Amino acid sequence: MMRPSTVVMVHGAFCGGWVFDDFRRPFEAAGLKVAAPDLRGHGPEDRRGDVANLSMADYAADITALCRRIAAEDGEPPVLLGHSMGGLVAQMIAGRLPLAGLVLLAPSAPWGVFGSSLEEAVTAATLPLVAPTPFSPVEPDLHLLKGFSLDRLAPGAREAAAQRVRPESARAILETLNWWLDPLMTTQTNPPPPGLESLVISGGKDRVHPPATVRQVAGRLGAEYVEMAGMSHWLPGEPGWEAVAERVLDWLAGRPDRVAA
Repeated sequence: MMRPSTVVMVHGAFCGGWVFDDFRRPFEAAGLKVAAPDLRGHGPEDRRGDVANLSMADYAADITALCRRIAAEDGEPPVLLGHSMGGLVAQMIAGRLPLAGLVLLAPSAPWGVFGSSLEEAVTAATLPLVAPTPFSPVEPDLHLLKGFSLDRLAPGAREAAAQRVRPESARAILETLNWWLDPLMTTQTNPPPPGLESLVISGGKDRVHPPATVRQVAGRLGAEYVEMAGMSHWLPGEPGWEAVAERVLDWLAGRPDRVAA
């Protein structure tokens, strides 16, 4: 069965396209092109304050434009893959333009889905305390990052990743974690278009977006749901990421060859 030409990989909060440096290799080895852009304000050339006041809508608009350019160049739409907050960006885009498929790795939930764990509730409640205003950049908390997102990495790899993280937009995080406080309902998503095949993968030990929450996301999409036992939140890079990539590639090879408009 023919696979799409390109997979667009969207990173999560505080990160950049570098998250997929290893994860993209099996896809390229399989003959796929991979685009792993830095979200606006997240590139190495950007100033640390450039994310100030950026909205999830800004991120979604940029990735939508990229997907349209790729579709024009390839003659077919890409598969869209998002990790964590990038998974929410992907959900916001899914109803806006044709896609060859949607893959979500430990995705943040859209408007209307409450968290299922105490850790999620505490994170949402404490964020306003570390952000001076909703229009400020938020510096990454390396202690939390190492303990919750990078917890299964070897010490050297954990430190290397921690050195690459960047500030995130407080507005974007508030729209994601405290969506009930957002009168614009920025992260509200449309029902998936008929024919859009979706795959949602969670880590069985993920405390950032636990399986119970991710399962709700999959249910809203009518997606195939896979739980990777023993894995945490950093699905594209922690030990076992090769199995995650293989699962996605197997799904791409076996899914119906159609495009959802």
